[in-house]
Amino acid sequence: MTGTPRANRPVILTFPDVGLNHKTCFETMFEHMDMLEIIKNMPVCHVEAPGQNEGAKTLPTGYTYPTMDQLSEALPAVLKHFGLRNVIGLGVGAGAYILAKFALNHPDLVDGLVLINVNPNPEGIMDSVANKVNYIHCEEIETNHDLIATYRHYIATTMNQSNVSQFLRSYNSRGALEVERPVPGGSINVRTLKCATLLVVGDNSPAVEAVVECNSKLNPTKTTLLKMADCGGLPQVDQPAKVIEALKYFIQGMGYMSSASMTRLRSRTTSSSSITSFDGSRSRAHTNELQRSRTHSRTEEKRGRSHTDVSMESVSNSNMDHMISKSTEVAC
Repeated sequence: MTGTPRANRPVILTFPDVGLNHKTCFETMFEHMDMLEIIKNMPVCHVEAPGQNEGAKTLPTGYTYPTMDQLSEALPAVLKHFGLRNVIGLGVGAGAYILAKFALNHPDLVDGLVLINVNPNPEGIMDSVANKVNYIHCEEIETNHDLIATYRHYIATTMNQSNVSQFLRSYNSRGALEVERPVPGGSINVRTLKCATLLVVGDNSPAVEAVVECNSKLNPTKTTLLKMADCGGLPQVDQPAKVIEALKYFIQGMGYMSSASMTRLRSRTTSSSSITSFDGSRSRAHTNELQRSRTHSRTEEKRGRSHTDVSMESVSNSNMDHMISKSTEVAC
């Protein structure tokens, strides 16, 4: 157990994608110098699915791997085990899906979500097995040889291939998130994420369509879509500084870290038909995007806890006011 619990602060709860553990998925981001400011203010708890930790032994013969629903329902036990009451979820791919499920079923435990490459659909609609493990785009294969080689090495040498296959099969068997965008004047009981949510995807990622569709299904007053220019399927690895900056703004929008330094991302208002990407002197237009509306900001104080790394096996059995004031979609 590391980190210092702080009063009225949530804990950042991470969950990695298939084929990755918390180190290979988040280490580049969490060891970046810009992340120190967040870590100083908020404890972190890294969670992994059964058998996905580095150097894990092969799961016993006859072991039934948990479904996505079961993995999400194991998270309350993780929080209880460590005495955590509220979290900000940070997930990638399968981890993002699991955290979204968790937030849907336990909204009182989740203050906010940062979902990278989330897919709200069941397998087969906007997915392919080739993209499951690390969401590497063909352009990345051609241009980012070092990144590809690094992650091939990680997966081959640090992950138990049998266990990864079981997690992958579980993810491939997932159902739809079954979320519905609230309609003004409509039912107030629609099933949707009730917390502030930041969706993140690289504009060259094969997950773009799925993430955009997810955005279209969520409450526009509480959801922001961040599309990162010149970025593939691992934005937290490829462009960690931008992801960290977005995370800072997101946390500020929830009423925390009001004095955090901001340098990279710039707030922009976008129309309902286009989105502009800004990076230095460069600009890029993305057309035919979804309807935007005003982002939701909360300033009430929350409760917080501790920092640790944990595999779910060990416990399952026992707004972004400054970043975006008028739009729920932005690119950087």
